[in-house]
Amino acid sequence: MKRNLIIALLSIFSLAGYAQQAKHVVLITIDGFRPDFYLDPAWHTPHLRELMKNGVYAKGVNSVFPTMTYPSHTTIMTGVQPAKHGVYYNGLFEPTGSTGKIYWNDSSIHATTIWQVLHDKGLKLASLYWPVSAEAPVDYNIPDLGDKGDAMVEKYSKPAGFMEELKRELFNGAATINDSKDQNEAKIAAYIIKKDPPTLLNIHFFSVDHFEHMQGRSGDLVRGAVSDADESVGMIVDALKEKGIWDSTVIIITGDHGFLDVKTQLNPNVWLKNAGLITDLKKDDWKAQFNSSGGATYLYLKDPNDQATLKEVRKILKSQPDSIQRLFRLIDRKKLDEIGGNPEVALALSGENGAAFGGASTGELIRPGKGGTHGYFPDFQEIRTGFITCGPGIRAGGVISLMNLRDIAPFIARVLGFDFPSADGKVPKGL
Repeated sequence: MKRNLIIALLSIFSLAGYAQQAKHVVLITIDGFRPDFYLDPAWHTPHLRELMKNGVYAKGVNSVFPTMTYPSHTTIMTGVQPAKHGVYYNGLFEPTGSTGKIYWNDSSIHATTIWQVLHDKGLKLASLYWPVSAEAPVDYNIPDLGDKGDAMVEKYSKPAGFMEELKRELFNGAATINDSKDQNEAKIAAYIIKKDPPTLLNIHFFSVDHFEHMQGRSGDLVRGAVSDADESVGMIVDALKEKGIWDSTVIIITGDHGFLDVKTQLNPNVWLKNAGLITDLKKDDWKAQFNSSGGATYLYLKDPNDQATLKEVRKILKSQPDSIQRLFRLIDRKKLDEIGGNPEVALALSGENGAAFGGASTGELIRPGKGGTHGYFPDFQEIRTGFITCGPGIRAGGVISLMNLRDIAPFIARVLGFDFPSADGKVPKGL
């Protein structure tokens, strides 16, 4: 009884300590961020390693399924898995073929976000190049709109005229801002911090992911991008110090997924086409089809209750020779429910032994792979992302063996001293 009372009091005092000391949170995601970038000295990341030394780091962070950018970032903002927040991939499933529709608008999110909670409290927010953030309730916003183009990005940026201001003040009147260079994004973050520091600033860096897709887990371009991301983190830290708010800011560096090298591409819709389950996708003539997302692919049934077709697909999968079966593992509906995966599909496959998935329904079943990808089922180290945090109330030298992306939202809530009961994640022990 006495011990429980002490624990409860310590919890209250800990929450109060965060609320009194931390007035700002800076949340940085490095797309394709892996724990080895700060655990292995071979990577040139002096700023990350300095923050790691002075704060807490994780040896690994479980992502969501699929381990893709948009559903992962939405979990970071909501503290719930895709089944609850409704963002299942980067792009929407389009049964007659992709036209490039992505989950770009904040209204795509079916769960409460940290943005909404803080906005309702009247606090200032900034979001830079964050997935699924167009029209989010924030004061400064440059959303990630994929390949929608500068005109669309400017249309959904806030406040009005903000992009023109940045081009004039930071980029010498350039016609466009090159957001593929992380340091350009860091310049914008630093500008906001110095001009009008928000309670929460979240920013998403792109370049590491881009070059990992090109070269896989390693390569000169990947190393250069990791170094650039690290330098960009340093620029934001410098801005916080110059503004005089470093001692009242908790900084978080995390990511969305790890990466695997791709040796083989498997096209499972070829099986379905050959079996007569796909006739013509463009004419919406099909009974079953796989929607591929990098290292994972998801089986849709045109009639979700069509158990005969599902049974036929399972038979096809089971009948493959060992040389093919070694390239995938089946994720059944029960397992999808356990991990909070897409509720609209009958089953999924996750690549194994260097395999990823394509969407072709004709031609070769197996094709050569190249570069790297993600999307795989999130239960092994190579696909996990990383986590570092530093600031007031964070103990130096702390280590977390394993945590989940959904734990970040409750942690931010704890730091800023508010409740976030809709989140399913938990503040990791050791912070």
